[in-house]
Amino acid sequence: PQKTSFHRSQTLGYRNGFAFFRLPTAGVGGERLYVNQLSEAELEELSNKRPTLTYGPAKQAPPLGFTPAHVAFDKKVLKFDAYFQEEVPLSAVERYRVRQVTIYYYLEDDSMSVTEPVVQNSGIPQGTLLRRHRVPKNEHEDYYHWKDLNRGMNITMYGRTYHIVDCDAFTQMFLESQGVEVNPPEKMISDPYTEMRRMPPHKYITPSDFDQFKQFLTYDKQVLRFYAMWDDTNSMFGENRPYIIHYYLADDTVEVQEVYKQNDGRDPFPILIKRQRLPKTLVDKTMTFPSCVLEISDQEVLEWYTAKDFAVGKSTTLLGRTFFIYDCDEFTRNFYRDKFGIKDFQPVEVKKKQLEEVPRVIPPYNGFGILEDSLQNCFSLLPKPPRKDIIKMLENDHKVLRYQLALESPNPEDRKRRFILSYFLSNDMISIYEPPVRNSGITGGKYLGKTRVAKPGSTTENATYYEPSDLTIGSTIEVFGHRFVITDADEYVLNYMESNAESFPVATLQSLRNHFHSRQVVKETANSDIAVPGTSKQELDELIVQVQEELKFYKHLNNKNIREAFLQCDKEGSGTLDKATFLALCDSLSVPTNIILLNKLIDLCSSGEENINYHDFLRAFPS
Repeated sequence: PQKTSFHRSQTLGYRNGFAFFRLPTAGVGGERLYVNQLSEAELEELSNKRPTLTYGPAKQAPPLGFTPAHVAFDKKVLKFDAYFQEEVPLSAVERYRVRQVTIYYYLEDDSMSVTEPVVQNSGIPQGTLLRRHRVPKNEHEDYYHWKDLNRGMNITMYGRTYHIVDCDAFTQMFLESQGVEVNPPEKMISDPYTEMRRMPPHKYITPSDFDQFKQFLTYDKQVLRFYAMWDDTNSMFGENRPYIIHYYLADDTVEVQEVYKQNDGRDPFPILIKRQRLPKTLVDKTMTFPSCVLEISDQEVLEWYTAKDFAVGKSTTLLGRTFFIYDCDEFTRNFYRDKFGIKDFQPVEVKKKQLEEVPRVIPPYNGFGILEDSLQNCFSLLPKPPRKDIIKMLENDHKVLRYQLALESPNPEDRKRRFILSYFLSNDMISIYEPPVRNSGITGGKYLGKTRVAKPGSTTENATYYEPSDLTIGSTIEVFGHRFVITDADEYVLNYMESNAESFPVATLQSLRNHFHSRQVVKETANSDIAVPGTSKQELDELIVQVQEELKFYKHLNNKNIREAFLQCDKEGSGTLDKATFLALCDSLSVPTNIILLNKLIDLCSSGEENINYHDFLRAFPS
């Protein structure tokens, strides 16, 4: 209380411009300190450090050898046998289940793992129950140590309690070397449900005198083979079908296999009746038994089929089908000879009914597609296209014969229609085209696509088609019910036939020559210089009649309008028009001045070089 000075002593000093720390010489308030004073022992130690201060500190001796834990305890594992109980809540047979496990403790890193041996068909996920890691012991982040493991104790890991019953020799030796007192081993508890399953079931049925096991050992792999026929000819499309009946002596089962031949047209199902016991005589009450749903047991059967029910030359009914046994193999003969004393095994000759050969009837041609192409559907399920003449196609490629046709019809409007027939030499096909005519009321265009046209009276067995030799001038052809008359042909037709005269009849070639000769004469006469005064009235009248016949095919012409137009144009009433005005007026009225006969008429009506007498010209257009 009497102290009045509380200052502290200075501990910071400077020497040669560098700050350094020094021990305080006095305490608070200037009191004397005894703490920082050196003792006599310390002074003695400082006196002995003169060599160290001069030569430096002496080298220390190397430490003793150190071995880390992962090297010292490598591959050293403690093994404990344990078990735990698992509740089975939804079972009427067991309330709990005992599961045996093995606990491994790894000394190198203090980790643990739990493994359950795998049992086949147990239905329980087994194997590694707890993977290897350090297992926490409590909530204070403590981990299990090997000191916590011993026989006869319980350990809890993640809410599951394991009871340790035993350990191996290495574990016991290690624990005793570390000073741990090892408890005596206990007996492993087994699962009660598993022990109950291992017990033989109690049999309530008194075994019979017949030993099925002895039958199996005696007749194993011994099979009786019978060759049978099933007559199904009474049903539609039925036939006699061969089968093989196998009778297995080991368990009195029967199997029926089908016999297939090459190209018999049937799916290769290997078995008709699978291997099973077949009932021979059923109980009366089984008439209402749902055999298609439930299996037939011994309670519904009075007698089963046995080996004595099969014999060569007899019929046997199996599941509603009657099989006639006509032969058997050598083993079956020996078995019946030794077992039943039967020696007559004469095979029965089975005669197959000869199938009636049904004649192939080709249906009539329906008009769709090409005849040869449609005919292939009658020969095969997968029709192939008819074979083509490739050489003919290459030689006659782009070679087409063209003809002019007139429709033969009672209708006068149809008689005036003109068509162009194209005959393709590469494939003998015909196409018909109708040139469009303005204001005719008939839509022109394609009349018939490329196809082969059969002659009238041809059949599917002997089909004949139109050829170039059949297409003559003036001849009539029938195309799908329509009759056409050939009125003209292309000059290429005559040139082609003359170059291949040996391939065509003389009549066809002569008709084309006569037609083109007459046309050439008319053309030369029209082009010749004929004076009007020297023209006879009879020749003019004949030419006018020919022009009228030719103009009948041009229905768009209106004769009344043509006559009125010429009369209005001749204002002076001279009866003649200059040639330029005449031709311009014809073009405006759509008069076909490019026709040969019409050009000839115009030339005959010319009165001089530049004037044309239109009165004689209008005679070709009667009102």
